[in-house]
Amino acid sequence: MLILFIADTSAVQDAQRQVPVRIGITPVFLDYQTAFLDDWREYLESQLQRPVEFRQRSTYREIMEMLMQEELDFAWICGYPFVRFRESLRLLAVPIYQGQPLYQSYLIVPESDTDTQSILGLRNKVFAYSDPDSNSGYLVPQFQLHVSGEDRNNFFRRSFFTWAHQKVVEAVAHGVADGGAVDGYVWDTLAKVNPALTSRTRVVMKSEKFGFPPLVARRNVDNGAFQKVQEVLTNMTNDATGSDLLERLNLDGFGRGNVRLFDGIAVLAETIPAP
Repeated sequence: MLILFIADTSAVQDAQRQVPVRIGITPVFLDYQTAFLDDWREYLESQLQRPVEFRQRSTYREIMEMLMQEELDFAWICGYPFVRFRESLRLLAVPIYQGQPLYQSYLIVPESDTDTQSILGLRNKVFAYSDPDSNSGYLVPQFQLHVSGEDRNNFFRRSFFTWAHQKVVEAVAHGVADGGAVDGYVWDTLAKVNPALTSRTRVVMKSEKFGFPPLVARRNVDNGAFQKVQEVLTNMTNDATGSDLLERLNLDGFGRGNVRLFDGIAVLAETIPAP
């Protein structure tokens, strides 16, 4: 009987090792980083001893729906949907950027615009948001207009969503928009890999610091898988391959983080109705 039990347990474990870990990727990623995903997937598979599938979508909402429907196990999302759906999610890891698990929203304008000093200087102009579920690319500029006593719905002559932070930079750089709000980490990273693009924009102001867009798990994900993925991510700085991947991401590493990092975003979210 003991031999049969051991054999059955081994068979179950082997079957579990063949089930892929499904990770959702959102507009946090830049266009040039898509090739990077193949290398990261290979690294994670070698560490987890399980297949890994990255599933990319163009909006945070699509990724959140997939998490809620259990079509994903983990995802890299924004802090805004995290605070909105916190009861259904577990905080897996928070990227460390420039020594902190924090980032900022940047307000940008064309480089030729030397007059605009704040979002109020963009009255009756064209504005580019990234995604309605983005803290840096939507919630922050909306809150800035609110605290300034402005009508958020009629302040700009026209506004539109680009559905990616990089595309906000492109819209402003190419004169499609007079201003835009973008994830500061994305702008900084683009300034390293594509300075010809960012040099055509000017950062007018930087917001307060918020919890960096986190990696999360659906609430009912297998606890063993959760702990193993968290361990692999937070230990990436401890080997050469992991460190190289982090350098390519322009990150210092991943930490376990704390839900309190996102309290600032929660305050904004309580003030500004979800679109």
